[in-house]
Amino acid sequence: QVQLVESGGGLVQPGGSLKLSCVASGSTFSIRTMGWARQAPGKEPELVASISRDTTTRYADSVKGRFTISRDNTKNMVYLQMNSLKFEDTAVYYCNADGPFGDVQGLGTQVTVSS
Repeated sequence: QVQLVESGGGLVQPGGSLKLSCVASGSTFSIRTMGWARQAPGKEPELVASISRDTTTRYADSVKGRFTISRDNTKNMVYLQMNSLKFEDTAVYYCNADGPFGDVQGLGTQVTVSS
């Protein structure tokens, strides 16, 4: 099994930046794709970005050009660099991973964009 723990959320002004981190533990050798999803109050969950083991990345249209996902397999970490943050980026951000164990998700970290 795999466990995920996110960190790095917080309060930021519009136009600011934050970097989220997620560390995986357990059967990390079997992780295929890792990613970040978010859910804002009253809205459906949204897959923000994903990165495969060979570092192929995908982004939601809403964050393209502003967010960058990266991965360090030696440290079992995945990161989300968020720049030019907007009010609508406010949400709980969840790290996720898939592999032979299925899909797992962390408990989330709150990101609030407010002036």
